[in-house]
Amino acid sequence: MRFILFLLVGVALAAGTRAAEPAARCLRSPTAAPTLARLRDALAQARFVAYQPTSLVVIDGRVTPATPEGMRADLTLLRRHFDALITYDAIHGLEQVAPLAASLNYRALIIGVWNPFAPAEVSAALEAARRFPRLVVGLSLGNEMIFSHRSDATQLAAIVQRVHGEAPSLPLSTSEPFHIYETPAAQPLLGSLDFLLANVHPVFQPWFREATERTAAQFVVNVVGQLEARYCGPLLVKETGEPTAPAAEGYSAARQAAFYGELRHLLPPSPQHAFAYFVAFDAPWRAQDATGVPGAHPSEAYWGLLDEKRRPKPALDQLPPLAQDQRR
Repeated sequence: MRFILFLLVGVALAAGTRAAEPAARCLRSPTAAPTLARLRDALAQARFVAYQPTSLVVIDGRVTPATPEGMRADLTLLRRHFDALITYDAIHGLEQVAPLAASLNYRALIIGVWNPFAPAEVSAALEAARRFPRLVVGLSLGNEMIFSHRSDATQLAAIVQRVHGEAPSLPLSTSEPFHIYETPAAQPLLGSLDFLLANVHPVFQPWFREATERTAAQFVVNVVGQLEARYCGPLLVKETGEPTAPAAEGYSAARQAAFYGELRHLLPPSPQHAFAYFVAFDAPWRAQDATGVPGAHPSEAYWGLLDEKRRPKPALDQLPPLAQDQRR
């Protein structure tokens, strides 16, 4: 969920064509196969949303933990439109996400571990997976660790292997901006992952402001195709979307809604790939949050499909509701 700024990776990508790619790499772990099959089912049939609790606040590194009451209110409201969750943290109150999601009949949960080098957080995530084996379909060990220079591919591959040793039946991944996975240095990491989580943000491309929403959505589709040539999946676009403000930067609720409408049309879900809506709620504190690029980034506060008071935006209003036993 970190701010990303980089140039378009090649003219061929924007045009939807690709040069010859290296052979796709993937991990085939027999012990993780049953859970990975459930993950594939969730990609094809569920509707994912990236979730940070409205009651969680991080200012100057000081964490105000999420409250059970706040998370229940969040997840009850989200359940009308979503049946699969991705989180960013396994502690700071988020230990309650799995039991709450199970009680609300969510179909799938990918637990994020913000700091995979913190044993207590990894242990909390593994405990949730053990307690709710039919709900938890994978772990994400870190978010943009390489991009933010908090780790490198070799260190991440090592932690993935260590956690595999502790939980051999649990599919593991990490998440990075898509261009990180295209670098030679990332290849050892790709070979250790059970599934791929990629962040693909058209808004950080130099052409975005003047582009149509269909062009922005097609960019995501093109990136997915390029990644699938390098990695045999499954692949979930963990982050993609558009913030709804500031208007001075070209953002609006109408553009966000139009983007998701185009992406639903161009990238229908399958067992091989899907996308998550990013993100459930606005978070005003994130405007000053530390990111991969120095400085204040006011748009970081407005990625939500609902605002910080849980009021829906047009992008959510345009999503058909899900019954508790309904699949997309």
